[in-house]
Amino acid sequence: MFEGKIAVVTGSARGIGQAIAYNLAAKGADIVLCDIKAEWLSESAEGVKKLGRKAYCFELDVTNATAVQNAFNDIAAETGRIDILVNNAGITKDGLLMRMSEEDWDAVLTVNLKGTFACTKAVSRIMMKQRSGSIINIASVVGLMGNAGQANYAASKGGVIAFTKSVAKEFASRNIRANAVAPGFISSKMTDALSEEVRQKMLEAIPLASFGTPEDVANAVAFLASDQSSYITGQVISVNGGMVM
Repeated sequence: MFEGKIAVVTGSARGIGQAIAYNLAAKGADIVLCDIKAEWLSESAEGVKKLGRKAYCFELDVTNATAVQNAFNDIAAETGRIDILVNNAGITKDGLLMRMSEEDWDAVLTVNLKGTFACTKAVSRIMMKQRSGSIINIASVVGLMGNAGQANYAASKGGVIAFTKSVAKEFASRNIRANAVAPGFISSKMTDALSEEVRQKMLEAIPLASFGTPEDVANAVAFLASDQSSYITGQVISVNGGMVM
């Protein structure tokens, strides 16, 4: 599906980002792995190589726009092109609004929203020159419905959705598509550590009565990155078991 393609995945050292990298590699793409610390990427790089694809590792602080631009210039120089960008890097700093510090608000908005902006802007000239490309931004079900205790995270992911739609309109004339994936509750170390009572309460809000997996999100990303979705842009694909319809 992605033979000869180059995919950049931010926040790809673990979790959903790592699953996305493996999925795209299994379908033929060479992967540029990016995370805040390069040494975190060794496991992901080995996984990509075991799938028979090239792995390029870049230390990337998505909040530093100058560093991001320089990194993408280096990536393009080394790989020759960038066909797919997955903006997955993100953080949470949860807390009720009355107690939320300005620092926690700024940190989440800066990584999740500004980081998506910086990487998208950096890749834009490269993709425009190619007159092709697919950008997939990882949003969240919380960006669609809000959530108590996550005002900063919800605002950042709601912003990512609106940003995606604007980018889709700006870039369409150059055959560059932009879409978002909004995961719901995804199985992780965090959900595994929850009490059975809390887990059950969460599951009651999901019509399919199960948590998603990182691979569920990765499958949606692969579809949006592929030619199978060539007439899809500016859309939000929810991967949430029916939690939000």
